[in-house]
Amino acid sequence: MDWYQKVEKPKAETLINENELRITAQGRMRNCISYSITLLQEKGANEILLKATGRAINKTVMIAELIKRRIAGLHQITSTGSIDITDTWEPLEEGLLPLETTRHVSIITITLSKNELDSSSIGYQPPIPADQVKPLTEFEDNEGGNVNGGMEENRNGGYDGGRGYGARH
Repeated sequence: MDWYQKVEKPKAETLINENELRITAQGRMRNCISYSITLLQEKGANEILLKATGRAINKTVMIAELIKRRIAGLHQITSTGSIDITDTWEPLEEGLLPLETTRHVSIITITLSKNELDSSSIGYQPPIPADQVKPLTEFEDNEGGNVNGGMEENRNGGYDGGRGYGARH
């Protein structure tokens, strides 16, 4: 691929609902968790949707689990799937033809709801026991406490949970 450059496609302008979060591999977990808690507790949203593709999937699952441990009574439905993404490559040298490559990318959608969801759904999870929920206190939030449930972010953007994992040398 040294003789090709990727052609950037114009992004489709799709409206995203206020309660829908699209998680990326580069975004900060703390921001997603804080925004989700604000939506559910202060703005009166009854449910949020967490969506991600590819490498952001594991991060999205972690975010959902941490939110469930901060807000009691959240029902969850998880759905997975895949999409095909076609990339176009233009040649940098004369005589070469343009290329198209197709990637098969995994996708996840996690719905967290205060209201009861369809318990017969394959991806349904009932709320966790109330004794496992530790609401975020004002002191923690304002004094720089861990919004992410005790997980410490290292310089490389990974989370090590205080056990020394995550940093790649």
